Amino acid sequence: MAKLVEPELNSLLADAPMNWGKWGPDDEVGSLNYLTSSGVLDACRKVRQGKVFTLQVPIGHPKGDPVFPGRWEAKHCMVMDKGFYLAGKGPYQPGGLEYADDIIVMFLQGSTQCDALGHAWYDDKLWNGYDARTTIGGLERASILPVAERGVVGGGVLLDIARYLGKPHLEAGEIFDHEDLEACARQEGVEIAKGSILLVRTGWLGWFYEVGAKEFYRDFREPGLTYSLELTRWFQEMEIPNLVTDTLANEATVHPESGVQLPLHAALMRNLGVLLTEVAWLDDLAADCAVDGQYQFLYVAAPLKVVGGSGAPVNPIVLK
Repeated sequence: MAKLVEPELNSLLADAPMNWGKWGPDDEVGSLNYLTSSGVLDACRKVRQGKVFTLQVPIGHPKGDPVFPGRWEAKHCMVMDKGFYLAGKGPYQPGGLEYADDIIVMFLQGSTQCDALGHAWYDDKLWNGYDARTTIGGLERASILPVAERGVVGGGVLLDIARYLGKPHLEAGEIFDHEDLEACARQEGVEIAKGSILLVRTGWLGWFYEVGAKEFYRDFREPGLTYSLELTRWFQEMEIPNLVTDTLANEATVHPESGVQLPLHAALMRNLGVLLTEVAWLDDLAADCAVDGQYQFLYVAAPLKVVGGSGAPVNPIVLK
């Protein structure tokens, strides 16, 4: 039997829409331009109860840190603590003050994180047409820094796909699309307005902490959205600035029809400038939304300001 030959991305996405040049030749934040001052004020009016939810997963969790295959978990090390003083090696401070200090070594995309728009590409072109050679030694264009300096503030909506489908979590490789997102919103009694920040819960991270890393990574295939021309046009028409999910890559690992890996990174991030936020903890927020029925809120996030970074950790905040 002949082996399946996956198409190149430029073939798969030949008819996909583009936002290159929409905000000028020097733009590095893409669809975040949809988040305007008036939109921020409208989003602030969604804060009705004073509830606060943080969406970052813990770094150094006892059950492990969920990271995309090929990356390793953060390594945390104490370089000063009481043990040094007990051993007579702690530095003397006039007055007797002692302290603890530590370091962490990790992938910048080794926790809840935002991808820079220049994180992934094809045909040697990044977002907005920047040359892929500008990534050598650190991203000169479309790095995480412009996103971090701008910040992400706007109206968010939680789309609890797992609850909509009546499951604690989606199955490996399970696919849904924009029509499912709209149906989920109708069931929740909310509208996906233009410019909404989409928070999509699959229950995938909850399953990681439930079963542990060994089972989680066995035959690894994430559920999620996947590329279609209709889905990509929907994102463009709805002016979606940011997709936030509780999966490691914001999309199904493999496009089921072509076998291409992670084509939405190309179609949404590289072509439309949609910010991707991955590994977000949404279970607590989802449980609260199911109780009070408020699925819309103010969403605030700012990744670390890493010069030339292809991504950075972030602790998003939801205010209801």
